[in-house]
Order: sequence, then C-alpha cells, then structure tokens
Amino acid sequence: MNIIFDHKEEILYSIALILVMFVITLITKSAIRKFSFVRSIEINRRKIIFNLSYLLTYLITGALLALIWGVDLRQFSLFVSSILAVLGVGFFAQWSILSNLTASVILFFSHPVRIGDRIRILDKDFNWIGEVKDITGFYFFMKTDIGENISLPNSLVIQKGIQILNHDEIINEIVDHTVLEEKIGDPNIKAYKDESD
Repeated sequence: MNIIFDHKEEILYSIALILVMFVITLITKSAIRKFSFVRSIEINRRKIIFNLSYLLTYLITGALLALIWGVDLRQFSLFVSSILAVLGVGFFAQWSILSNLTASVILFFSHPVRIGDRIRILDKDFNWIGEVKDITGFYFFMKTDIGENISLPNSLVIQKGIQILNHDEIINEIVDHTVLEEKIGDPNIKAYKDESD
C-alpha cells in the first residue's frame, strides 16, 4: 500500500496519458477511415496505415511513460540515439533495402497506380502489359497478359514510366498486339478482340 502512495503522482499521470492515448487512437482511426474513403484506398492499404499509426502512438506513449516514471532524460536520449545510429548503419550497409522501403512509401501514398489497375511499364527492353497484383514493402507484383508473374523492386518501379490503361486503351492493346493471342492461344482474347471490332 505504501508503494501506491509513494508513486501516486506517477500513477495518476500514467492513467491520464493512457486515456489520452485511447482518445487520440479513436480520433486517428476516424480520420484515417474518412481519408481512405475520400482517396479510395483499398482495405489492405488501410490496414497498413492503421498499424503504422498505432505503432507511432504506442511508441510515443511508451516514451512519455518512461519519462513520467523517472527515466533520466539524458539516458533516454542516449538510448534512442544509439538505436537510431545502429539502424542508420544497418540501412546504410543495405542501401538498396532503404531505397525500396522509401519507394514503397512513395508508391503507397502518392503514386496513382493501385492494386488491380491494368498498366504498361514503359521500358525499351520489355513491353510488359498486365494487372498489378500486389505492392509490398519491397516488391511490386504484376501478372502480364501473356501469363508471366513479374516482381520488380519498388525502387525500379519508381524509376520506370508507368502508363495506367483505361478500358479503350486495353481494347486497342489487344487489337494492336495479335502476337499476344498467338503466345497465349486463349480464345477469350480472340472473343474480346472481335467484340472491340
């Protein structure tokens, strides 16, 4: 019982901080839902945004709880800077990983390509036309019209030009590329081509 009275102030601050954290989490959740509906963000991407916001909220709450319970600010800042230094050295050693993570954030938030879009990757060596299947933290997955499953590093996708095809362009691609029908031998493509004529 003495322990509770000795740390009454810290316990009250901790309870208040946890309540504030729950309120902030609810407000953030509501804001993310509204934002995702306005921007038509898919459910998988929405889950990632939720998880990242929860992680950030919990990290800040944990840091503030540590300060409330008397962790020395100098020691705490030394601890955080040490962790960041180790992470920085690790990412510098693996710069391609860092560039892929950065590219995935750019693809996620500001690139117009979405999962399910039909695209053409503009490259002089390859003529990849297909559907975007998934965008992960490191890779961009697509299935081409000739049935190939392709995975590209996100940093490479950012560097390449991407054309998002609308319905008319898809029909024109099928009409213009009769090689596609020969490679696949799929009667559905021929029927789709005949409908467009």
